[in-house]
Amino acid sequence: MRKSRGFTLVEIIVAMALGLVMLTAIYTAINSASRSSSGIERKVIAQQDARSALELMAMEMRMASYDINSPSLIWVDPVNCTNTSANPTYRGIQAATANSITIEMDIDNSGAVGDAANEIIRYSYEMASQHITRETRRDSGGCNTSGAQPFLGDTVAGRKTVNVVNAGSNVPVFRYFNTAGAEIDPGANAALIPAIRTIEITLLVETEDIDPSSGQKRRLVYSTRVSPRNHGFFR
Repeated sequence: MRKSRGFTLVEIIVAMALGLVMLTAIYTAINSASRSSSGIERKVIAQQDARSALELMAMEMRMASYDINSPSLIWVDPVNCTNTSANPTYRGIQAATANSITIEMDIDNSGAVGDAANEIIRYSYEMASQHITRETRRDSGGCNTSGAQPFLGDTVAGRKTVNVVNAGSNVPVFRYFNTAGAEIDPGANAALIPAIRTIEITLLVETEDIDPSSGQKRRLVYSTRVSPRNHGFFR
């Protein structure tokens, strides 16, 4: 018994200290990996949302003024869906500003606009709530609207992934250019709408949640240019 020895108090304390150091290192590594993974996930979701929104907007704007029977007077005032109050020279872009655009197209080749779904579409950037809405209208003996539906940056099912922060950086969502490539402002002068040949769409988005690894929100920029060729084809 006298020859048997156990651990001394000093040895036990040293072993515990080393164990705590190892546990702290393991916890730090796992926590860092978890935070990094969470940040990547937020960025991926934001990228998917912004890219999908940009692709749909670009696809629909390319179809602006599409009319197989052109030239015709099928274009309508998107507020009341009547031909009499529409400006025929504006064709399928009846309104265009830095933060909103209304496009029209005869996608079912019926010779009328508004008699089928998605023939009258309005995109609008709501600066205060930092989101973009998409609204469709149909002429059914009046002007039935889908209402401003959540499109990008709005709260859907209690969850908001991104904010559209163009306003905070003074970046217009929509910019317009004529044949010469010069920027025009149809929002200030609607008479310039017929001269639109290119539409530039810019989405400046920011993740709703803070990135755990950086302590800041991630910001992403997506931009594309669209040529609504049908809009100027018969001019």
